[in-house]
Amino acid sequence: MAVRTNGPIAYIALYAAMYAAFGVASPFWPKFFETKALSSPQIGLILGAGMLVRLAAAPLVGRLADASGSLRSVLAACAGLAATMAAALLLTDSFWPLIVIASLQAAALAPMTSIADALSVNSARPQLAGRPFEYGWIRGAGSAAFILGTLTIGQLISGADLDPIVWMNIALLAAAAAATGLLPSADAAREPRKRSLPADEALGLLWLPRFRNLLVVSALVYGSHAMHDAFAVIRWSDAGMAPSAISMLWSEAVAAEVIVFFLIGPWLLRRIGTRNAAAIAAVAGVIRWSVAGVTTSILPLAMVQPLHGLTFALLHLACMRMMQTIVPVSLCATAQGLYAFSAGVATATLTLLSGVLFARYGGSSFYPMAALCGVAIPLAWLGLPDERK
Repeated sequence: MAVRTNGPIAYIALYAAMYAAFGVASPFWPKFFETKALSSPQIGLILGAGMLVRLAAAPLVGRLADASGSLRSVLAACAGLAATMAAALLLTDSFWPLIVIASLQAAALAPMTSIADALSVNSARPQLAGRPFEYGWIRGAGSAAFILGTLTIGQLISGADLDPIVWMNIALLAAAAAATGLLPSADAAREPRKRSLPADEALGLLWLPRFRNLLVVSALVYGSHAMHDAFAVIRWSDAGMAPSAISMLWSEAVAAEVIVFFLIGPWLLRRIGTRNAAAIAAVAGVIRWSVAGVTTSILPLAMVQPLHGLTFALLHLACMRMMQTIVPVSLCATAQGLYAFSAGVATATLTLLSGVLFARYGGSSFYPMAALCGVAIPLAWLGLPDERK
């Protein structure tokens, strides 16, 4: 018999375990595979295969979760399978078994955040008297747990022994699976909808104009991060910036993300609404990438790095709030999977393009990323709903 607890506390426990599991492992998997005596091309194939599998798994498993009507069970199964595959990584040093195991883990990990978001966003619906809470609190706890997990594992591993990565990843994923049993029942969240969309037609979501616009705006703004994530550190290092300064700039962005999730974001959504918040996120992207393209000086970069709190966290909060009203509850996990898929495709495509652009144009390659955000501004303003609840 599952034990239920207070909604926000249960979701914080789930997100903390889940994102800490990501934090202890995702930055270090390439180094872990290197200790298996794999070549750089082999490591690249493993990571690339995992990216492709994630793109397919998130919407497919999300649809399965909606069809089964038991999102918590599917989430627990995904966490359990991911923990099992992490353990299996310790059993072999051969390339082909490792790529199969890593791909299976990627398939299990990909839907976890989408399904967790579907559950938490529905539980946070303002219409549910006595039960609402801010989704930003939950997601902010996840971001903070990611940072803590990364810092903790950094103290436990050495160049020759990276096995603690696997053991902590297993333990935290198992904790995430167990935390699904604490979640409040989702039945109350499945209130009747006034939409006419058939629940058994997942592709019908794409016929909803506001949902399509949401996917396009989020893909443009999230995808614009590709150049920064792939080449900012290289650009800053080539300009002579010290590693400590680079670490400070990167930490600024993550800290801003946490602050927006916890405090600024929910307040802004109540004050200006989701449409304006999405447009502001796009404007912040134009400013951030324009500055990144024109300078490598620490002071101006330090001034714009906190805009990550707007270009990612504020936009994500706005998208989650919009989904509360746009998407029928019976398709919430499917919608989250499509949301993750569109952002993932945009990011993967723009990451590949970024390599070509950076090799040819250097820092000027950030300007096309600013242009993408510029395109997103009118799309957000004209095509998204204005929720202020």
